[in-house]
Amino acid sequence: MESDSTVIYRHFNAPSRGFTQFSHDIIRHPRLSSDAVRLLTWQLSLPQGARESLSRTAERARIGATAFGRAKRQLKDEGFVHERRVQVDGGRWVTQQLVSGSPLTAAQAAKLLAREPVPSSQVTPSPRKPAAGPPTTPSTDRHPKKDPGGDTSPLPSKGDETAEESPRLEDARALVGALPLLSPALRHIPPGMRTELARLAARWLDASHTSSDVHEHVLRGLPGDGTPVHRPGGLVRYLLRDVPARSRPPQPVPTNRLSPRLEGARECAGDHTQTTLFRPVSDETHCSQCA
Repeated sequence: MESDSTVIYRHFNAPSRGFTQFSHDIIRHPRLSSDAVRLLTWQLSLPQGARESLSRTAERARIGATAFGRAKRQLKDEGFVHERRVQVDGGRWVTQQLVSGSPLTAAQAAKLLAREPVPSSQVTPSPRKPAAGPPTTPSTDRHPKKDPGGDTSPLPSKGDETAEESPRLEDARALVGALPLLSPALRHIPPGMRTELARLAARWLDASHTSSDVHEHVLRGLPGDGTPVHRPGGLVRYLLRDVPARSRPPQPVPTNRLSPRLEGARECAGDHTQTTLFRPVSDETHCSQCA
């Protein structure tokens, strides 16, 4: 620890080129970590028109996944980073990121992002893994050697079989049933998609993610500024498609199946169009409206 008698001298040579002007408010911000400041200043130092994403900047700056997530949340909370999801031709979703040198409100950011439309020509689908083995020509003009008989419905994929066997499938069903309570944009998920979404959510739980982790991930993926979601089920399916590796071991505490805000809630056994949760006083199975 430095004593009160310490005298500090500073020597600084102003660079003649390759420099960026930053506000002292960024460097000395009391609520931004060093990773958040580095992420922001790196982005602001990029040339005009650069399309480098925040995640790519984190990789170049050697900021780990956990630290990057924390830094990005801080920048979004302080108004330096804004995101919105827009749907383009072909039904694909694109995330637009706005990084500013001064805090912006959601309304200000929405106006700036509205000036930057994303043409469908700039959207490229994710690369697909090639099939194993050499290409083969499908057989034609032949009949099956045996009559399959019985149920000839398509067999589930390997991913579906794994999800069905998951011991966390019931937890995943409760997780999906609570999604309409998280945001108005999720109120109209088709009931027929809940089983598919539960299977996807079970993969997250099997990978040691918590229900709160999944809920927060879905909420972060929703478009902001009142942008309507025409296919909420498809959006949730897209958000849950890839399961990230958990960067830290699960904390041995919560036994709740749902997020803390929904702790103690139970799904009503009555006839409802949408999933309805209520907090029972004792062992009721129906909400007060059904009772």
